[in-house]
Amino acid sequence: MRESVLVTGGAGFIGSHVSRHLLEMGYHVVVLDDLSGGFTENVPPGAELVVDSVMNAERIDALFAQHRFSYVFHLAAYAAEGLSHFIKRFNYNNNLIGSVNLINAAVNYQVKCFVFTSSIAVYGKGQLPMTEDLVPEPEDSYGIAKYAVEMELRVSHEMFGLNYIIFRPHNVYGENQNIGDTYRNVIGIFMNRIMQGQPMTVFGDGEQTRAFTYIADVAPIIARSVIVPEAYNQVFNVGADQAHSVNHLAEVVAGCMGVEANIQHLDPRNEVQHAFSDHEKVRRIFQLGESVPLEQGVARMAEWARRVGARESSIFGEIEIEKNLPASWRLKMGK
Repeated sequence: MRESVLVTGGAGFIGSHVSRHLLEMGYHVVVLDDLSGGFTENVPPGAELVVDSVMNAERIDALFAQHRFSYVFHLAAYAAEGLSHFIKRFNYNNNLIGSVNLINAAVNYQVKCFVFTSSIAVYGKGQLPMTEDLVPEPEDSYGIAKYAVEMELRVSHEMFGLNYIIFRPHNVYGENQNIGDTYRNVIGIFMNRIMQGQPMTVFGDGEQTRAFTYIADVAPIIARSVIVPEAYNQVFNVGADQAHSVNHLAEVVAGCMGVEANIQHLDPRNEVQHAFSDHEKVRRIFQLGESVPLEQGVARMAEWARRVGARESSIFGEIEIEKNLPASWRLKMGK
């Protein structure tokens, strides 16, 4: 009988790729997703989709009782770092309390290992490159929630023996990304705007840097982590090594989409200026090769984006704090 695994957010971007790899590894995959940012067509054939929220503790308990999951891969989150300042209650409910519901069930139903995708947002303005031994100092509510879940997993291991693996990915892009999300995933935003005949919008001067990471360099590692004993109860940065400016990224995206770069600079927002991490630890434990270069990964995503076409940009309608909300987001809300 195949072991069952739970993938939260499996109809979303990273989760759908992790689900596919788990199916290829021979697991029975149950996807839990509320479809707020995912799509049913992202769920790979062979996975069982349950449409519900990590906020529904009773449904979660029922799923664990029914399937007796061996492993949990928790990828469901609302990962808009900049927006999280203005949606604190929504952020903590979805990204922290929802995670606690899953941790409770994992302990009660004796899950072998809980795999959690955190974020380099936990580091804040830490030293560069960011290494796993740095003391996190998150700069936004999203990073605070992610770090709180990390700490909860550590104490749950100490108190109840729940094994965990924490990954801190960053700026991941690729096929199945929600290019209609206007608040996160800059490469998807660029491609969607190009297909809509609109300029690519960049906050500030565009010289902020990120190490943009192709999905094929992340999803397989997350999926097979549970069969790597050395990974248990460890934290790993995972992603690309080479950082690029947003301006350079815009040029690359435009080239891969076959257009001239048309960039509109907006007022700067409050964000970490430079963010990239060290990957010596994950490379050593998982014996990784070279990562996919930016131009190659963007070209692959561009081919997919042209195939699926532009998507209507979603507007977040539950802003809790409007003070200092970026003007471009305010305009999208009609305010």
